[in-house]
Amino acid sequence: MNKITYHREGDYLIPDLYLPKQPEKQIGKYGRLRLNFIKEHKKGLYTELLISGTLKQHLIEIDESATNKVNRLIKQLAEVEHINENLKEHHQMEWVQAMNNIKNRAEEIVFNEILYV
Repeated sequence: MNKITYHREGDYLIPDLYLPKQPEKQIGKYGRLRLNFIKEHKKGLYTELLISGTLKQHLIEIDESATNKVNRLIKQLAEVEHINENLKEHHQMEWVQAMNNIKNRAEEIVFNEILYV
């Protein structure tokens, strides 16, 4: 059991409460999207993570997982659709269009599988 300690300030006893140390790493795009989602749609989970002091760690893990999966999916989809450096060299606009399409599809998959669950 955790015992709460107090210190005296004048006539008052003030509890000695401290937040757990938070990770130094920054939260990226997917972590911020996850934060907005759980704030609006998963209020119980948000409150639980906030109170336990693990919200930032959760968001960092989600961000890393989502970023890795998006990058992996982009690479796989580009290989399957034969979007390569040769196309980039000879038809740049077609390559940009194809890569943007692939990125959008990869992000949509990640949104549905990782962020918005």
